[in-house]
Amino acid sequence: MSDDGQKIIEIPAGIGVRDLAERMDSSPIEIIKILMTNGVMASINQQIDFDSAAIVAADMGFEAVLEKVKEEGAEAEADVAHWRQVIANEDNAVLEDRPPVVTILGHVDHGKTTLLDAIRDTEVQAGEAGGITQHIGAYQVVQDGQTITFLDTPGHAAFTAMRARGAQGADIVVLVVAADDGVMPQTKEAIAHAKAARVPIIVALNKIDKGNANPELVKKQLSENELVPDEWDGDTMVIPVSALNKKGIEDLLEAILLVADSIDIRANPAGDVVGTIIEAELDKTRGVMATLLVQNGTLKQSDIVVAGGVYGRLRAMFDYRGKRVEEALPSMPVSVMGLNEVPSAGQIFEIVKAEKIARYRVKEYVEEHKKVAQTKKSLSLEELFAAYQAGEAKELRLIIKADVQGSLDPIVGEMNKLGTGEIGIKVLYAETGNIGENDITLATASNAIVIGFNVQADVTARRLADREGVSIRLYNIIYRIVEDVEKALKGMLAPVFAEKNVGKAEVLAVFPISKVGKIAGCRVRSGIIRRNALMRLKRGDDLIFEGEVSSLKHEKERVNEVRDGFECGVGLKNFHDIEVGDILECYVLEKEAID
Repeated sequence: MSDDGQKIIEIPAGIGVRDLAERMDSSPIEIIKILMTNGVMASINQQIDFDSAAIVAADMGFEAVLEKVKEEGAEAEADVAHWRQVIANEDNAVLEDRPPVVTILGHVDHGKTTLLDAIRDTEVQAGEAGGITQHIGAYQVVQDGQTITFLDTPGHAAFTAMRARGAQGADIVVLVVAADDGVMPQTKEAIAHAKAARVPIIVALNKIDKGNANPELVKKQLSENELVPDEWDGDTMVIPVSALNKKGIEDLLEAILLVADSIDIRANPAGDVVGTIIEAELDKTRGVMATLLVQNGTLKQSDIVVAGGVYGRLRAMFDYRGKRVEEALPSMPVSVMGLNEVPSAGQIFEIVKAEKIARYRVKEYVEEHKKVAQTKKSLSLEELFAAYQAGEAKELRLIIKADVQGSLDPIVGEMNKLGTGEIGIKVLYAETGNIGENDITLATASNAIVIGFNVQADVTARRLADREGVSIRLYNIIYRIVEDVEKALKGMLAPVFAEKNVGKAEVLAVFPISKVGKIAGCRVRSGIIRRNALMRLKRGDDLIFEGEVSSLKHEKERVNEVRDGFECGVGLKNFHDIEVGDILECYVLEKEAID
């Protein structure tokens, strides 16, 4: 029962109308009527999404919560972008190749916009203030009959947050490095963002035709930042180019297609629509204009889009040339009209079937956002490690700032030594100087903590860290850093679980249920039978089944547990070979205390 007196009902991400009616002890006809009044047409056997089901539940006095499904690889998925998870959940048989999405990253003035100019043969830079890109743009080019989508992300330090979002939306990163300037601080930040996004990096070695160009020195610097050129037996392609003179552009495009062929870049054009907001602004004449990158499904004009706390029915869509289009396939960027407010760049968007569902989603998002804002605080090192111990990840990410290089190198070395065990330590970025906003932005984007040695955090950085919940740890003795991290790592080790028997039941009857399988009619002989526990089925001395409970009922009511002496119906997940006389042993796994 919720705080406002409503009954709570668990609903999966997708549920049939008939099943929803059974869960709420209602008629399927009543469910269909409510759906129709909300603009959703569904038959009795049709699947509906969670949002539609939640609105029906609310109309019938229930509070819907998403049913938690335990899946293999959930640990790894925790750090995967939402749109990638949507594609991963699609059936492989329906996935089709889509154009690779490429992000251009690099230090200011190293020639990113000039390179894109050369690629798409347009004069973008001429209209930009000071030659520095002021926004994220999206463009498409065709090479050897294959389309490539480019996201033009700015390299200036003031736009680090946008660059982080750009890297998260890409399949491949092209890192632009000037041959006459080499690897600069913002180059290192760009590398850190790309690595945090876990996408392959291609280096475009620009300005090779300049008299003071030194490609070999730049390659050495890249190697020192874990980007070893393939000609040095590494796995990073380094392509010499001159963006100004349009040299090496074909080689770069070929390299992009080569890398794209080596990774899985697919989507389902007929699947759930999901994508990323690339940029958005309020136009005085046309209202809210937003650039959307479709990453799965097909976005169509008149679709109802929800992006965080923003929604709207799309009134018009335009491709990157400004040409009006009716639909956008995966990897296609489009500019759209119709959203009620300006969404945030980097926000994930999806489509829903009715405006009422959209309003419900937005309200839910806003309320949740308020709760997070009220409770958000900077995590202590111990609290952060507790999250890892809970199984949310198996890698600690660090951003390290020190006063001088002579201090930085041994700190990074010690961290790398500590990370060679079961728990990994990833130093995303290490540099000299005080802790600034860019460091906090990177920490926010990659769930890292910031460690400072003999340095201070800027006032603006502290404010941002407090707002975003980023932990800053300052030290003046190196062994204290090592000691703190070493102690905390012990809390990250995989917990040891002990088995605890909680109940035993005997199968008295077996009931075949249409479309469900066999349900064991049982009497609890001792202890408690729990729905969220594990179960063994024994036949004599033989172990027949061991796994999860799929359902538990007492007198047709769904229950969480049934006690000694009572009868119940038990369903076993993906198992139906049940016989009268079988014994069910219910048990749980409890975490043992670690010394």
